[in-house]
Amino acid sequence: MTNKKYEWIGLDHVQLAAPPGSEEEARRFFKDLLGMNEIPKPEKLKVRGGVWFQCGAQFIHIGIEAAFVPAKKAHPAFVVQNIEALMKHLKENEVPIRINDEIPHLIRFFAEDPFGNRLEFMEEAK
Repeated sequence: MTNKKYEWIGLDHVQLAAPPGSEEEARRFFKDLLGMNEIPKPEKLKVRGGVWFQCGAQFIHIGIEAAFVPAKKAHPAFVVQNIEALMKHLKENEVPIRINDEIPHLIRFFAEDPFGNRLEFMEEAK
């Protein structure tokens, strides 16, 4: 059943969890290695820890969780342009990647952030 009173626009952000005190490690990975811009958190949320990054029009929120367990199945999927360059960059920085060819029209691979959360990267095959 369709509800015509509202409309889906898209995703604003995906939140990944990280252990307490890991903000600098998140910055090294998402900002320094992947090249995402850090977005300042609102003042009222800074006391919770964590750090936010921009990825295209969307955001990645790294939230601090005291009883942290990495997400091994649930994951964000990043759309990338020139995915081969990203794969090479990650390999050169000793980030293991797992290429996946199960979807014929996509070039895609999986990696993990420094906390063990699963990340997917994809590009439309040409």
